[in-house]
Amino acid sequence: MTELRDFLELPYGELEDLNLQAKEQRKKRVAADVIQEERLKYLTDEKRIKAVTVLFSDLEGRLHMLDYDKKFLIKSYDNLTFDGSSIRGFTAQRESDLRLGIDWSAFYWAPADVFGGGKVLVFGEVIDKNGGIYSGDIRSVLKQFSQEQFDKHGYTLNAANEIEGFLFEGIDAERMYHETGSFEYVNKGGYYHSLPGDPLREFIDTTAEVQRAMGFENEKDHPEVAPSQFEINYTYGEVVAAADQIQLYKLICRQVATQMGMTASFLPKPVVGVNGSGMHTNVSITKNGKNLFWDPKGEEKISKMAWQFTDRILTHGNDLCLLLNASVNAYRRLDPHFEAPNQIKASAVDRGSMIRIPIGNEKSSRVEVRSVGPDANPYLVLHSIFKTGLHGETAKIKNLRQAERYLPDNIYTALENFRDAEWTGTLLGDDVKARYADLKQASADRCARLLGTIVKAPEVQFHHDVYNQLLWNIF
Repeated sequence: MTELRDFLELPYGELEDLNLQAKEQRKKRVAADVIQEERLKYLTDEKRIKAVTVLFSDLEGRLHMLDYDKKFLIKSYDNLTFDGSSIRGFTAQRESDLRLGIDWSAFYWAPADVFGGGKVLVFGEVIDKNGGIYSGDIRSVLKQFSQEQFDKHGYTLNAANEIEGFLFEGIDAERMYHETGSFEYVNKGGYYHSLPGDPLREFIDTTAEVQRAMGFENEKDHPEVAPSQFEINYTYGEVVAAADQIQLYKLICRQVATQMGMTASFLPKPVVGVNGSGMHTNVSITKNGKNLFWDPKGEEKISKMAWQFTDRILTHGNDLCLLLNASVNAYRRLDPHFEAPNQIKASAVDRGSMIRIPIGNEKSSRVEVRSVGPDANPYLVLHSIFKTGLHGETAKIKNLRQAERYLPDNIYTALENFRDAEWTGTLLGDDVKARYADLKQASADRCARLLGTIVKAPEVQFHHDVYNQLLWNIF
């Protein structure tokens, strides 16, 4: 039967070339209408493509994918509607019609052995019934903010994320946790320790190959400190592209793990007693190619602008905590015994600080926000960090950068801080702020209020990053 099908299946090297060309167009901000015309022509001419997968994220950062028949999409790309009331955190049932626009610049060719033959991926933009950007689609909100900064000030917002995760035995290990009550490591090594042919190394190698083919421009990969823990790093990018890559990174990891009969988990602390997983978020701002965070004569060799950016994030550290640590389980990770960044400080050396100033040069100088969990909505994370860093307030606290202040150790305190803060309303708008808080309250109320020393089934099964609708519906 397969010989009758002639679907697009490109070698990894060819995929990489195509994805890097698309990435370069995006970096150079080629006009949207030019890219749209080019992509539509490509889809029309390339007969081996059967479907276009359109990706978008809900308010909590859960990735949704819709496959459109290619011929239908070419004819109807400007009139794609869907029911928003079925997406958590989106519209109420009475106003359920939303539209999907296509961000043609965010176009990816994917390996056929991982994503299936004859498919390409593109990110979508959620549009409300009035034709404007939908306030619950934080990707569109972030994109608009990024464009405003470029138009007004010439700023390009850059981010690089170091995303840690765990590889566990068995498919759907998170979904089955309410039955098993534990996760099983595939590897009991540790930092950098992994034999060339073991399952963790094979998973890392395969995932890295897929990322490379999709234009990620990899840097380094390795097992992390905890058993069965991994980190696969790639280069920085403009803020929206960087957030898109986080979503693709997690999707690739999950898909590769599933094909190997395993589960890639981005729970911040799935196993008590070992290091949790973080998503260290490195940020900088450039203008005309110059890194505005670099100053060879500045304190820790970063600029006054970078320190002001840092001070504003420290000021709003507690306000933002629920956005950066979005699940009940995330508060297990903020434990000082495991290099946890729970102190609202900035430091060049102390890894327990919320913000670290890494050693850098003119190109790499940056600020690293370490308190972010890997299950947070990447668009919300980057929007809140950049908008706060540029427009937030600066507290009149003596010795702000080293004052003894701590992030919350439970989601209830984080919720209270988030709801009480005026800044979070400014950041998201009151409507989206309330919706987000309600979703987090529901997750919190389904879980044990005191975390204790055992990971409870509810904090895994109602973890927003897991696609677990059957269990939610029978709660």
